[in-house]
Amino acid sequence: MSKKLTVAVVGATGAVGREMLKTLHEREFPATEVRAFASARSAGIKVPFGERELTVEELKEDVFEGIDLAIFSAGGAASQKFSPHAAHAGCVVVDNSAAWRMDERCPLVVPEVNAGALNGHNGIIANPNCSTIQMVVALKPLHDAAKIKRVVVSTYQAVSGTGQKGIEELERQVRDLFNGRDPENNTYPYRIAFNCLPHIDVFLENDYTKEEMKMVHETVKIFNDPSVKVTATCVRVPVFYCHAESVNIETEKKMSARDARVMLSQAPGVRVFDNPRELMYPMPGYCVGDDFTFVGRIREDETIENGLNMWIVADNVRKGAALNAVQIAEELVQRELVRVTDKDIFMS
Repeated sequence: MSKKLTVAVVGATGAVGREMLKTLHEREFPATEVRAFASARSAGIKVPFGERELTVEELKEDVFEGIDLAIFSAGGAASQKFSPHAAHAGCVVVDNSAAWRMDERCPLVVPEVNAGALNGHNGIIANPNCSTIQMVVALKPLHDAAKIKRVVVSTYQAVSGTGQKGIEELERQVRDLFNGRDPENNTYPYRIAFNCLPHIDVFLENDYTKEEMKMVHETVKIFNDPSVKVTATCVRVPVFYCHAESVNIETEKKMSARDARVMLSQAPGVRVFDNPRELMYPMPGYCVGDDFTFVGRIREDETIENGLNMWIVADNVRKGAALNAVQIAEELVQRELVRVTDKDIFMS
């Protein structure tokens, strides 16, 4: 790896892309140069990067020569089209979309959980789904200690998970309702203001949604353990930022709630916030902009021999997208893996 490191953020005008730029600057990522890319309609726009601004360049197939590392947050279609060209040019891609997550050629990485999966990568690394990231950060220490057999998770996901259009729809609907107007539903099939929708992404043939099955398959891949069984129900709630999850686990070995608290308090990226007598528990409204995954309401499941319940909250735009991608980039630099081992693997 050369001493100079050029980094690109692709999809730099979106909410996650802007957060990626902010995170790169805040964490003082060792880049000699940072460039911003987006679609042709956004070319020329200025985006903030610390105290200065970057001019957004048009994303094209031939722009990756001389770029060492590209962090993508431009959607699955753009990633499928442009990521192979980046890898072919020798640029390592960290992609935030679902395009490459289950591709066997691409590691699916949460640095606190499976950073070793980066070794021997072929040029494209996938950033997991936001709801999966925060869950596995909290569950991995428990899995290592007591081996998780089964996970039952119900999510309460903020509208920012849908992007800026989700945020704007909730804002607009709240104003409409307070002013006596009938709100329109453009982003979601039903009103999201003062409502909960048990429906994220499309329904599949098994009557689960795509979001729910992402959590199932991604958890198994990240843990590299097909014996872990996961079932999920994903719900969109009228909260702007931060996903919350109610998680029930069954383990092979007995683990007390106290032992789980101690273990999680020492886990990387986790902050235990759990004292029911003092009304201490994580909430979406108090975790915005934080790097940590917060865990509370840790208690034993009294219906089974080896079971625990817990409540997990994290900022879905920060840790669930931008921060995790930047942490992957940091690991690549630290491990001297900012290179492509096979430039043509994704071009065939």
